[in-house]
Amino acid sequence: MKLVITIVQDNVANQVLGKLTTAGFGATKLASTGGFLKTGNTTLIIGVEDTKVSSVLGLLHDSGATVFVLDVERFERI
Repeated sequence: MKLVITIVQDNVANQVLGKLTTAGFGATKLASTGGFLKTGNTTLIIGVEDTKVSSVLGLLHDSGATVFVLDVERFERI
């Protein structure tokens, strides 16, 4: 399993979130602020199976996102 952390500009966040949910991916949306220009950003946290990472990246491709993909050692839904 992978954890995809995506940072997008506020003005495209809802569009990106819509693409993800339409494709069947759940995401947690967090408000964030960029360090350089202190502009509003949105951080999306997405947990996906290893085989689905390329699909998520494809949906994010045109959004100008900064993306981090991390290995998940353990996942539990409680």
